[in-house]
Amino acid sequence: MGERNAVGIITHYYGHVGVAVVSLSGELKVGDDIEIEGAGEKLAQKVSSMQINHKNVDACKTGDDVGLKVDGKVHEGDTVYKVS
Repeated sequence: MGERNAVGIITHYYGHVGVAVVSLSGELKVGDDIEIEGAGEKLAQKVSSMQINHKNVDACKTGDDVGLKVDGKVHEGDTVYKVS
């Protein structure tokens, strides 16, 4: 497995649509491999889609709050890591 760098924190999770809101502390783009970890649980996936203000985006930067499609249940406070 590659190196992990924290790039954000989950601030909200919309379970009915499988979307997490992430407050970014780093850069993230569609196609990046990520891991979301917290409370002893870990979810690994590729970033397939992101939105800012309900508009699709391909890349986001530090300070953005982004809606991220997730493959499983996550929780507020979970850390998002980019895997390289």
